[in-house]
Amino acid sequence: MTLPYIDLLLKQIARGHPELERSFGRHIHWGYWPDPAAADPTSAADYGQAAEGLSLELIALADIRPGMRVLDAGCGFGGTMACLDEQVGGLDLVGLNIDPRQLARGASLAHPGPGGRMTFVAADACTLPFADASFDRVMAVECIFHFPSRAAFLAEVRRVLRPGGVLVLSDFVPAPAWVPVTRLARSPWFDRVNLFGSCDVTCSAAGYRRLAAAAGLPVTVLRDITRHTLPTYAFLGQMLKASGRRGVAERWGKAGLAMLDFVGRTGLLRYSLLRFERA
Repeated sequence: MTLPYIDLLLKQIARGHPELERSFGRHIHWGYWPDPAAADPTSAADYGQAAEGLSLELIALADIRPGMRVLDAGCGFGGTMACLDEQVGGLDLVGLNIDPRQLARGASLAHPGPGGRMTFVAADACTLPFADASFDRVMAVECIFHFPSRAAFLAEVRRVLRPGGVLVLSDFVPAPAWVPVTRLARSPWFDRVNLFGSCDVTCSAAGYRRLAAAAGLPVTVLRDITRHTLPTYAFLGQMLKASGRRGVAERWGKAGLAMLDFVGRTGLLRYSLLRFERA
């Protein structure tokens, strides 16, 4: 799968872009600010801290404890794994991604502390190469909308989780009235011009509950944290302005950020944390 923003990030980081290293060098997801009014949209360090904060919110939701085996599906640059090792420790961590470049960066940045293990695996999240009942926790931080099928992913997670196991993830969840619009955006043409590549944000809260029930992995928490993520758009706008990009790319970028900010503030597209539990 081609994700233009990953190509761009890796290229710019390789060129020694210090602001990108501070903001997206460890995590490649939205930020979480406990107090959004205190966010500094001009500070890469502030954004990097907020991105770490989002991982911490999901770690807390998953109730991860020492001795557990944890799968980070769609692990990006390994930032959540590094955060887990630093905050919890004593974990057997497995990072999975379909892109070997992201895995290579993760392996170079994230290293287990005493009593911990860390492994990186190249595979499709919808066909997990692991034995049944082999994990205590599974995480999927802001990546499920790139997967070929939410239903297939949930079924695979149900298979690899031990009884009592938990899946946590973050996703953009549309309000019922916005679902038809998100479906219109599911076109090959839009995928080609979208900096974020192919994204399926058509799954509403009711849709998640249906899919989860069918997989035998019911939703026990669905928490809307949109308000805490909104400063992300101001920061990305500042980065776009500083990049010096002009013309069509700049106009598309500004329009896309403005739209995301609007649908977030109006509740049409809700950045949400979800917890699923295996009986």
